[in-house]
Formats: sequence, C-alpha cells, structure tokens
Amino acid sequence: DVRHQECRMTICETSRLSIRELTTNDVPELASILGDPTVMHYSIRGEFSEEDTRQFVEWCITLYAKTGYGPWALVEKSSTELVGFCGLSSELINGVEEVHLGYRLAPQFWGQGFATEAASAVLTHGFEVSCIESVVVVIEPEHIASLRVAEKAGFESFICARFHDRDVRIYRKTLSQWHAADA
Repeated sequence: DVRHQECRMTICETSRLSIRELTTNDVPELASILGDPTVMHYSIRGEFSEEDTRQFVEWCITLYAKTGYGPWALVEKSSTELVGFCGLSSELINGVEEVHLGYRLAPQFWGQGFATEAASAVLTHGFEVSCIESVVVVIEPEHIASLRVAEKAGFESFICARFHDRDVRIYRKTLSQWHAADA
C-alpha cells in the first residue's frame, strides 16, 4: 500500500527515540541490522536477508492493521538514524498464544539504555493504549544484556522452559502488575 509507505505513523516518543510504524522504506537500513550476526546471535530465526527483512516488515504492517500493534521502528531523534525495532506481537509459547515483547538494536546503540527506553515505552503503550492483559519476554539465560533490559523494564519473575529447542526464561508482566508499579 503506497499510502502506508509514505505515512509513518508515530506511536510514541521518549526523550531520545521516536517510535513509529515500520514501512517498506525501512527495509534496506533494517536489513543491515537484522543481517548482522552479532545482532541475530540469539534469534531463533538467524540472520535475515533483505528479502527476509521485507517479508518481516510486510508482516508488521499486517499486524498494525489487524491488532493495532507490532514491532515498531526505533528512530534516534537527534540523528534520525534507525536504531532497530521494539514492539509487541503474538507468539505461540508452550501451546498458548501470548503477547510477546521483542527488540533488536544495531550494535552501535548497545549499552546506552536505548533498549530499556524503548521497551518501557512500548509496554506503556501496550498496557495503557492497547489494554493488553499480559506481556511476556522470552530470553536465553546467556543473553545477559537482554535479561537486564527486561528487568529494568519491570519484568521480575520468570519460569524456565524450552522454546524452539532452546532453554529460555519466560518473564511475564500483567496489566495489574503494571498498575501496581505505578501506584
């Protein structure tokens, strides 16, 4: 849809990030991030080609229309550079359809708090705007940086499980926990 390519709907902003819908115009820049082996080291899907990235973006656009949310583009306000993505999507986990928080950032933005900033903003949107009852994150225990992001974003307790033949931690945050943290 040409109109969607030109209309980059802003979802929310943080002090350093503009969070907006991905468009097909993002494919080349996003492909360089998702094609990076260091970025995709813990991904169950592995590195993305440009065509994989195009299909991912098209899937995101479909999600926006269907659910009102999905993986969103993270754009650094000061440089307008694409930082990566962060967002919510449905994922089948242990046989149950769950709303899952996912994020991937370009390495030059690691260790600066961008992932936590984005995750917190996306969770706020998910709980306050989309009225989602529960959000999960699925993280391999060796992925220390991602564990820290989840914990800083307010995920506390977890269960150990198998996901796509990998040992993972599944953290959950509910709407009631979200409201209790704000009280």
